[in-house]
Amino acid sequence: GDLDKVVNLLLSLSGRLARVENALSAPGPHAASEDKAALREKQRLLAAQLEDAKELREHVGRREEAVGAMVARYLPPEQLQDYRHFVKMKSALTAEQRELDEKIKLGQEQLRCLRESL
Repeated sequence: GDLDKVVNLLLSLSGRLARVENALSAPGPHAASEDKAALREKQRLLAAQLEDAKELREHVGRREEAVGAMVARYLPPEQLQDYRHFVKMKSALTAEQRELDEKIKLGQEQLRCLRESL
């Protein structure tokens, strides 16, 4: 459960930071300096939060290793291999699910814009 939460947090912060950086790199012609300053502050805060989330992920990773070592004492080799595969794939699948959700959201937004333009 903690692994899912941390992976989702990392993905969310990374996405938000990317959007802020995109907004900073491609401002509109009338972008006010206050808006830029607010975006830079938001970028700074998101970068700090992302670093904190990475530290959290490292902590969860260490805890995962400790649990894995304990589980290894009680499971037969084939079940232990299944357990390790499950833990490894859980993060990958969570990231993939998040990416697919973002693509669906983007597609829906594009569809809405197309409908409005027609």
